[in-house]
Amino acid sequence: MDFLLSGDFDPAERERWRAALTAATGARPWCDGEAFDPAAIEVALVANPPPGRLAGLPALRLVHSLWAGVDRLLADPTLPAGVPLLRMVDPAMSAAMAETALWAVLALHRGFFAYARRQRERRWQPHAQRRADEVRVTVLGLGQMGHAAARRLVAQGYRVAGWTLRAPPPADDGIGRHAGAAALAPLLGASDIVVNLLPLTPATRGLIDSRFLAALPPGAGLVNLARGAHVVEADLLAALDAGRLRDAVLDVFAAEPLPADHPFWRDPRVTVLPHVAALTDERSAATVVAASLAAWRAGTPAGALTGWVDRQRGY
Repeated sequence: MDFLLSGDFDPAERERWRAALTAATGARPWCDGEAFDPAAIEVALVANPPPGRLAGLPALRLVHSLWAGVDRLLADPTLPAGVPLLRMVDPAMSAAMAETALWAVLALHRGFFAYARRQRERRWQPHAQRRADEVRVTVLGLGQMGHAAARRLVAQGYRVAGWTLRAPPPADDGIGRHAGAAALAPLLGASDIVVNLLPLTPATRGLIDSRFLAALPPGAGLVNLARGAHVVEADLLAALDAGRLRDAVLDVFAAEPLPADHPFWRDPRVTVLPHVAALTDERSAATVVAASLAAWRAGTPAGALTGWVDRQRGY
């Protein structure tokens, strides 16, 4: 069985991936630009491959994304329709995302971003301090990463609610569960901090807009660790100017890298991260790929594998 490794890699990154995948699977994948027989490729291991890259592989039987998000893959009209698609579900990545979410919520809760602004002004001004159990945090999305982040926040003592489009299964984990469009605005009105970890789908694109932000109590905080297209950026800036938002922590943007003239760079109320909330670790991700491939080869249907993507839902 031949593998193709295809994606938006620099040469050193590509070789790290190839080495990790070879060590984990026992097979050395082919890479873009090398001479190989397209008819021999049965599995594609991808990270934002060039549009159309997978269309010329007649024997392709499985596509495994090396990244958690698959929105760009699904946006490629040439993606073979009948080939199962898996997204990356890596416990190491979920743990890293939970760490970033906890850091951002702690910094918003304790006003550390405000203190950083006062330091630049050389102004000594303590403010009142709330307990964690007095801070209401809403996590949008309770998939692998969202659930990991919500559990970490519960463990820190925060009052955590989760919101999803569809009703999630009940669980006794301290996370209040809310589902459906009608439940969102009331939940936002009872949220001090919102952490977005939703998948990007047609139903969630542009979700964080003027109406969403107007539902928040004055002085709320926003953390977007999912996709830039979830946020209407002009509406977010307007909400900051209106005092609806106190601070925003943004790891993802509509255009990446963030253009040098973008107002987010200059706004002291916005903390900009360069899409680093949970970087993929080639070693742990390659182990996940190897386990998925072993189960698939043993006869497990693709739809029963961890990370199987329902193309109708978009995740």
